[in-house]
Amino acid sequence: MALAVSSSSAISSSCSFSSRSYEQPKASQLGNFQLLDWPHLPSPAVNFTLRRSSVKPLNAEPKRNGAIVPSAATMVAPEVVEKVEVEDYEKLAKDLENASPLEIIDKALENFGNDIAIAFSGAEDVALIEYAHLTGRPFRVFSLDTGRLNSETYKFFDTVEKHYGIHIEYMFPDAVEVQALVRTKGLFSFYEDGHQECCRVRKVRPLRRALKGLRAWITGQRKDQSPGTRSDIPIVQVDPSFEGLDGGAGSLVKWNPVANVQGTDIWKFLRAMNVPVNTLHSQGYISIGCEPCTRPVLPGQHEREGRWWWEDATAKECGLHKGNIKEENVNGNGNGALHANGTVATIPDIFNSQNVVSLGRPGIENLVKMEDRREPWLVVLYAPWCRFCQAMEGSYVELADKLTGSGVKVGKFRADGEQKAYAQQELQLGSFPTILFFPKHSSRLVKYPSEKRDVESLMAFVNALR
Repeated sequence: MALAVSSSSAISSSCSFSSRSYEQPKASQLGNFQLLDWPHLPSPAVNFTLRRSSVKPLNAEPKRNGAIVPSAATMVAPEVVEKVEVEDYEKLAKDLENASPLEIIDKALENFGNDIAIAFSGAEDVALIEYAHLTGRPFRVFSLDTGRLNSETYKFFDTVEKHYGIHIEYMFPDAVEVQALVRTKGLFSFYEDGHQECCRVRKVRPLRRALKGLRAWITGQRKDQSPGTRSDIPIVQVDPSFEGLDGGAGSLVKWNPVANVQGTDIWKFLRAMNVPVNTLHSQGYISIGCEPCTRPVLPGQHEREGRWWWEDATAKECGLHKGNIKEENVNGNGNGALHANGTVATIPDIFNSQNVVSLGRPGIENLVKMEDRREPWLVVLYAPWCRFCQAMEGSYVELADKLTGSGVKVGKFRADGEQKAYAQQELQLGSFPTILFFPKHSSRLVKYPSEKRDVESLMAFVNALR
């Protein structure tokens, strides 16, 4: 992604705004667009500060004779900032808990003006740009170009720029760091030792440079997006991971205006407003990142399973929102989830059905040791906090109902916490969920090889082996 400054100075969509003027300082310039005094939407009673600004290039260096200064993302550097009391963002988040995304983005833009920008990944977060456009305020957009995005994503960036009349400027990874990584470990090392190192070079460090030119940023994070990492994100917060323009802890504010919005409602909004979308969505992609690490989502899968599918569900953050990641448990037993406020919440069990046998450690061990089973078994290794397990609960329970009376037993074994090491060593657990078939009159077990978890696919697997 790269820092992009976008100006919405030419707003000529189906929504029109009556002009309203007030006395303002000398207008700032964003790219080729002038920051105008747009009418604003009504807003809750929250006090914010107005800033006077001038435009300077991000990471600009003084020109030297004979030197070519690369064009970088445009940013607005404040000249005069009115001193106000430090905002209580926890209270503000509570005040805005029931506000619409449009109201929240309007507040964010009003509060920070040119010191805030929208982070755009090229997926359904285009909704953020549409909301910003509807506020009538000037806004900025940035994105990170990792060098490994799908061609469809690059084309989508161009479409968005033309649709809104904005310019997206990009932050790129350091060429020397990329070269060192590829020469040392190859082009696809993330399949072997995890995605974090590649993401750190191609995404996190460029993002860090971009955010150093801002005081706030707007993200498209939603609570329903990722298991174990985004369920507690607030509407607005002091960024726990990155620093802003002033430097130091607390110097950057992070806005998550669609945190409480369901993915289905985002899509209803995009269709209603006729917003352009990435063509990859029509091919089954939901969460979209780099080409080698993104794939379409299959039936019965959670949307985040299209990302880094070879890794555990709780690891599915690239580092841009690493502040979301909490320990999956605090006592090592895997029975609770740690919330952002430090409290532990008990997560209810899943796959609850009279036709699904709950196996403890002795039960699964006996099943493994049996050399001559009287009936075949289908068992899912799961963790109740895992969104991917939750996503397949309906199909698995339905399968159990259909197999009633067929001679095939259906079971479940909770394999997180203290049981995880055993499941990895003895039950071929790679990530949650893992589905195993224990054939009749056989001591071996067969691991379900497919990512398809719909009833038909699972039934075909059972029928082929029983």
